[in-house]
Amino acid sequence: MPTKIKITIGDVQLNAELSDTACAQAIVKIMPIQARPNVWGDEFYFTIPVAMPLDETATTSVKVGDIGFWPPGNALAIFFGPTPMSSGPEPVPASDVNMVGKIIGDATSLRKAKGASMIRIDRSSEK
Repeated sequence: MPTKIKITIGDVQLNAELSDTACAQAIVKIMPIQARPNVWGDEFYFTIPVAMPLDETATTSVKVGDIGFWPPGNALAIFFGPTPMSSGPEPVPASDVNMVGKIIGDATSLRKAKGASMIRIDRSSEK
């Protein structure tokens, strides 16, 4: 059963869910998460206190709204549009990420939050 979460960055708040994989559940265990986001094109990424190897979900084929875990940087990555490695509208991560979740709704609204100094991820009270 996916874990419902809430992402808040600047004035933008989105609902999302984290999957049942071991990597995603390791992220759930450390919530709430508060971090200073880095921006790479239309991707926010930030280091979290989780260390996991690549798993069976690892890929560089991601879509707008996907949430991935990037093992080389122990970082959570939220994709909301093209990245510097993209050749079209879809994001392309720097290297393989474990797919851990997805945004429910319009992930492109995160573009309005570029420049925000803090991102927060909490468990959602919604069922």
